[in-house]
Amino acid sequence: MMSIGENIKEMRQKKEWTQREFAKKVGINQSMVAQIERGTKTLTVPLGKQIAEVFGCTLDELTNEAGGVPNGR
Repeated sequence: MMSIGENIKEMRQKKEWTQREFAKKVGINQSMVAQIERGTKTLTVPLGKQIAEVFGCTLDELTNEAGGVPNGR
């Protein structure tokens, strides 16, 4: 089971974005992206929604990919 940070990193890498490119799209700095991916920075709901929007998914999909419980279970 992957953490949300690991999942974000994997999704970012699949799009072939650097941390700096991704940070610019989300509106945060590169060091915050690194901290989120390492799991040393807690992801807030508003930031999670912003990240999900950049990836074109919902926050629920973002967290379910990281091992969350699917809806209806």
